[in-house]
Amino acid sequence: MTAAVIIVIAVVVIALLLLAASVRVAREYERGVVFRLGRLLTPPKGPGLFFLIPVVDKMVRVDLRTVTLNVPPQEVITKDNVPVRVNAVAYFRIIEPSAAIVQVENFMVATSQISQTTLRSVLGQHSLDELLSERDKINTILQQIIDEATSPWGIKVSVVEIKDVEIPTGMQRAMARQAEAERERRAKIIAAEGEFQASERLKDAANVISVNPTALQLRFLQTILEMSSERTSTMILPIPLELFKPFLQATSQIPAPGPTEPPASPPLSSDTPES
Repeated sequence: MTAAVIIVIAVVVIALLLLAASVRVAREYERGVVFRLGRLLTPPKGPGLFFLIPVVDKMVRVDLRTVTLNVPPQEVITKDNVPVRVNAVAYFRIIEPSAAIVQVENFMVATSQISQTTLRSVLGQHSLDELLSERDKINTILQQIIDEATSPWGIKVSVVEIKDVEIPTGMQRAMARQAEAERERRAKIIAAEGEFQASERLKDAANVISVNPTALQLRFLQTILEMSSERTSTMILPIPLELFKPFLQATSQIPAPGPTEPPASPPLSSDTPES
């Protein structure tokens, strides 16, 4: 009786162990790629509860969530022969778990390597100015190339972003001088436009004053008021121009001296003796 109980207990324990080994639970973002005696079973298992045959079935868990992949800094020579150091970040997720396990040995390492080589090759085809000003365009090109390369592995690359661009110190100083020269050029253009607009307004003001001379007197009085409001030792004595009119008229009536002519020489007389 004791031996029978022991056998029953042993059978129950073995059954429980086999049941524990055969029961699997996959989360909502997980899938189980099952190999039965080395042969791939499709479709992948999960999410939820499923059973495996102990010893016969082997399962590999695959995470379907978006993975953030940091691309290490790469030394790149741009199209205009400028050495830069660039790093990037890529976001991808697995859309076909079976292909990610069967088609490539390690999809993380493979995606990282293809991202590094693509980053160097694409940036080598663009100049430094394009790298700094057209980053969105370059990110799109990188995303398309990497996504096309990883598509057979069941991987979807959604976003590729260039994080940082390190430029040599000498090039940074040259770019700073270029930016300063550009700002000076813009400042000179703005000042010239201001002078042109001011000259146009002065021309309009001169036209108004020429039509109505009283406006000139009002402007003269306003200028005197502005000068008197400041603390200055300058003394201003407004003198009407009418006081100078008699002097101007008298000066205009004086005849201008003409050119002096030399006196006429007397005629020469010829006294010839008569024979």
